[in-house]
Amino acid sequence: MQEFLISAKPDLQAARQAWLTMLAKERRLSPETIEAYERDSRQFLQFLTGHCGEPPSLVDVGALRPADLRGFLSHRRSGGASARTLGRGLAGVRSLLRFLERRGLANAAGAAALRAPRQPKSLPKPLNALDARRVVSAEAQLAEEPWIAMRNAAVLALLYGSGLRISEALAVTGAELSGSGETVLRVTGKGSKTRLAPVLPVVLAAVAEYRRLCPFLLDPKGVLFRGARGGPLNPAIIQREMKKMRSALNLPETATPHALRHSFATHLLGRGGDLRMIQELLGHASLSTTQVYTGVDTARLLEIYDSAHPRS
Repeated sequence: MQEFLISAKPDLQAARQAWLTMLAKERRLSPETIEAYERDSRQFLQFLTGHCGEPPSLVDVGALRPADLRGFLSHRRSGGASARTLGRGLAGVRSLLRFLERRGLANAAGAAALRAPRQPKSLPKPLNALDARRVVSAEAQLAEEPWIAMRNAAVLALLYGSGLRISEALAVTGAELSGSGETVLRVTGKGSKTRLAPVLPVVLAAVAEYRRLCPFLLDPKGVLFRGARGGPLNPAIIQREMKKMRSALNLPETATPHALRHSFATHLLGRGGDLRMIQELLGHASLSTTQVYTGVDTARLLEIYDSAHPRS
């Protein structure tokens, strides 16, 4: 790690270095995360130097109040830091103060009580229809074992064809999607809210082929999608496979498993789907959530209103 001049008295410098060492050796955080925490804590100590009139010591840090921490966030905001940067910076300061608190050197209550800056909503961009179809096809899968390739295709087909979250797709049981005539799937989403999701014939066909190739007994009461050793499939596996496909198919970085759910909603809307219907299919409690999620503009909302309201 590159050496920087730290604006703090020796006792605080030593404690901070012990914290960074703990993050690396005990918590095993990535080098990038350690670097970010080092930078954020260094900026915090530089702020305290100006705030206190001299380099801070452990005594100064132990006497910090929430107002002092708010002053730090305000200082960083005035320097152009985004809400995301501020949130990460506050997380680093909290981690440092908790480390010192466990050693009886500071009180982290003020930092814990401070609310992090509101983060802007960032939603995955939809894939175009051609790329979405390529991603969910069995031919595009990169896994060497045929049953795993077909499993990945079936999971991705559920995300795009039925608008499921990845957690919802991986919660499907062995008893579900077992017949060729099934057209809907009962899904329990966020807040334990149950909804009916459509199941297209092409999705059922992908699931059926996965069932045929899967080497494990698919217990009706157990999960349908299995990992390589037979246990429940981890979402990180699908995310990793999607990352490989981004490179192989020359897709943008925004092409993620969740982007397929976003594509489901966006493509339905683009083909004239009703916003209220899409809200139900996605399992959103509020129509405003669907409006943001699908990127609906005011003109489109007015168009829907004019076509649906009896007095329009």
